[in-house]
This record gives sequence, C-alpha cells and structure tokens, in this order.
Amino acid sequence: MTGLLCAAGIIGAIGIIIGVLLGIASEKFKVEVDEKEVLVRAELPGNNCGGCGFPGCDGLAAAIAAGTAPVNGCPVGGAAVADKIAAIMGVSSGASVKKVAFVKCKGTCDKSRVKYNYYGIDDCQKASVIPGSGDKACAYGCMGYGSCVKACQFDAIHVVDGVAVVDKEKCVACGKCVAACPKHLIELVPYTAEHLVQCSSHDKGPAVKKVCEAGCIGCTLCTKQCESDAIHMENNVAVIDYSKCTNCGKCAAKCPAKVII
Repeated sequence: MTGLLCAAGIIGAIGIIIGVLLGIASEKFKVEVDEKEVLVRAELPGNNCGGCGFPGCDGLAAAIAAGTAPVNGCPVGGAAVADKIAAIMGVSSGASVKKVAFVKCKGTCDKSRVKYNYYGIDDCQKASVIPGSGDKACAYGCMGYGSCVKACQFDAIHVVDGVAVVDKEKCVACGKCVAACPKHLIELVPYTAEHLVQCSSHDKGPAVKKVCEAGCIGCTLCTKQCESDAIHMENNVAVIDYSKCTNCGKCAAKCPAKVII
C-alpha cells in the first residue's frame, strides 16, 4: 500500500511540474493574434480560390489586418463583403465594380479554319508548345482544350463549339481562368459592359479572313462611330475603354465582321 501511495504521489508531482512548465512555455512562446484579422477572416467566404493574390482566405485576412491589402480584395465576396470588412477596419470600402471574365475569341468550329487534325492531351498549356500551338489556323484564337475550365472552381466557364464561353452569372472574377490561358485571351471586364470585342488577332485584315470568318479586320469603322472616344485600334484589333464606353451600340452596329457583341 505504501508503494502505491508513493507512486501516486510521484506521478501527481510530475503532473504538477509538467503543467507548470507548459503554462510557462505557453506564455513565453505564444503567438499574438490580431483581433481584426480574426474578424476579417470570419467575413471572408472561405473559397480559398487565390483570386485575391494571396494564399487563401487566411493569407488575405492577415494582409488586410496588416494594411497591406485593400478591404475589397476578395473577388468572390464582392461589395457586400468589402463593406463588412471596411467597417471592421474603420475605413471606406471604396467603389467596388463587379467584374466577370470574358473570352476574346469568336472563332468557333464553323468559323475558324484548321491546319491539321490534333490527337493529343486536352490541355491548352501543353498543346501550346507543339508546332502551331494547336490545330486552329488562327495563331491568336481559343484552342478549346479546356485549361480554363479545369482552373475554374465555380463551374463558370465551358468550351462550346471549340471556344471557351463564360457564364457571367456564375463567374466571381477570381482570375484563375485568366492565368490558365496560354494565349492570354481571357480578361476581366465590368459586369455591366454590353459591348465587347470578341477577337484578339493582331494580323491585318486579309490575313485574318484567311483563317477565321469572325475576326477583327482592323477596318477602324468602329472607332469612327464612337462619340465617346471609347474604342481604338491597338495592334490591328479594336480595344474598348470601359471607363468611357456608354453602351450606345454604334460600334457594334457598324462592325462589318460582327466581332463586337
């Protein structure tokens, strides 16, 4: 009996000593948690898509709390989340314009010519390194192998008739598809934009017509119609300045190739 009591006493003493040491260690090595970071993280949607440019929502929350990221830095949460985070940080959320991805190509299977039959991996990034960068004759067009589709976590983009098409109601403008496209055909545009140039070819008119029936031929008719100075030719393709565009539709009506949609 005496042995049992001694053993119990020793174990109890060891437990007390370990508890005291753990308490001292927790105080000495504790990591200070910013209360604002915790509150900001609670408002973020938790998609961890990386569209904000940080490694997940935890990374963005830490950056916002530290003042190195804007309060409206989450593309998924949008203006509603930005307003809540702004209130936590005690700042203004600023103007938050909703954006969506847009594919600058109209070269569907019936409009774009092919130069050979491709049998290989359905991945744009891998196919881009083979001679000709895919089977389409247009060197600037959508390859249609779906790298952007695989990158999207929100089921907002699909390949339809050889060209990627964005569902703007599902798109959260995370930018993953933009980064995944090896030909840089996808850009983020204002959700309210009603007129967009669906072509990225930098070739001149005759060369464009040889490979695609739906390409911009650089005729400049659209630029002459715009009264807001919102559309210009850049490297043989029309480009719209959405900060100036009034959605009047005159450029689209005059475009002979019908690439302004």
